Amino acid sequence: MLKLFPRSVSNCQQSRRQFMLEIGTIAGTGLSLDLLLRAKAAKAEASGVRAGDVKCILIWTRGGTSHHDTLDPKPEAPSHIRGEFGVIDTALPGVKFTDQMPKFARELNRYALLRNLNPLNGAHGTADAIMMSGKRFSPATVYPCFGSVVAKQRGFSGNMPPYVQVGTAISSTFGGGAPGYLGLAYGAFVLPGDPSKPDFKVRDVTPAPGVGLERIDRRREALVAVDRLQREIEHRPDLLEAMDEHYRHAFDMITAPTTQRAFDLNRESAKTRDAYGKTSLGQSCLLARRLIEAGTQFVTVTSDGWDTHQQNFSKLRTLLPELDQAFPALVADLEQRGLLDTTLVVWMTDFGRTPDVNNSAGRDHWSTASVLCMAGAGTPPGQVLGATDDIGGRV
Repeated sequence: MLKLFPRSVSNCQQSRRQFMLEIGTIAGTGLSLDLLLRAKAAKAEASGVRAGDVKCILIWTRGGTSHHDTLDPKPEAPSHIRGEFGVIDTALPGVKFTDQMPKFARELNRYALLRNLNPLNGAHGTADAIMMSGKRFSPATVYPCFGSVVAKQRGFSGNMPPYVQVGTAISSTFGGGAPGYLGLAYGAFVLPGDPSKPDFKVRDVTPAPGVGLERIDRRREALVAVDRLQREIEHRPDLLEAMDEHYRHAFDMITAPTTQRAFDLNRESAKTRDAYGKTSLGQSCLLARRLIEAGTQFVTVTSDGWDTHQQNFSKLRTLLPELDQAFPALVADLEQRGLLDTTLVVWMTDFGRTPDVNNSAGRDHWSTASVLCMAGAGTPPGQVLGATDDIGGRV
């Protein structure tokens, strides 16, 4: 049986054994967890890839992307469940997606699809906290998200921040995407704005107009003097030393040519930019690839607008083409560059949406079924794991 995720990611109230039973075996292969891990370890050893080499790009579509209208359609269900979209064949015989996901369908042999994800949650804010930390929600404790844990364990690689968040579409109401008890030093380096816009600029990396490198050096010297004074009066020298390290990295980021290049999408060819799509999500995924190449350990790409209580189908006709182009392009690009073996790519969302289409042509929150895609870093490609019932309501 295959267990891809910690129990609290997909099912916060069941035991580890129950979750393993819920996932079941890999479709068509009968591989057990033991055999899968042995095979994965052997493949990693053969390729020379160590666990410590692996980086991650997480694509988060905030709001709850409908599983019915993307990768888990129910074409035989009544129209009030089936919805407006048709279905198409995929690269795997017998597996169908909606007609809004043609590139996902063609490229299914590059990634794995989980169709029996049970988020056990149907609330914004709570979803961000649970899904991005893998921990049971607690009003008393803010658990660190995956990116912050990686930042704590891995630290800086050269002058690149270890954890970067592209976009701001994460709810911080309950600490989603936050460092939690690890502290602000391990929070994401957040890039607001739209990378597809011509005037997109990364704040805090490019010096402001009129601020040259000599002025930055003077600020550095002033900061050192202030910190020296603080050490004389504070009782936490260990904390001050830790802050010194992060100040140093901040200055290094501003002045390092490698950092400047990593954030500059204009260095990519027009062909590559077009492959990802000239959209916010597409260019954000391209930026994520550049950051991973430059040494960032974990990148979260965020996309907003997926809370489709009203006009679900008309909204998805606009939103889905961006996702359908960006995710497969990212996976293919990483593979072409020899980076896919050491980069885990994940697409996930808050939760699923209701089987029934409501009176506003929308779908509401649904807490017991959703989908998730993974590629790279040893993930077995071309696999569809698990299923939901005939109406997509239960795993």
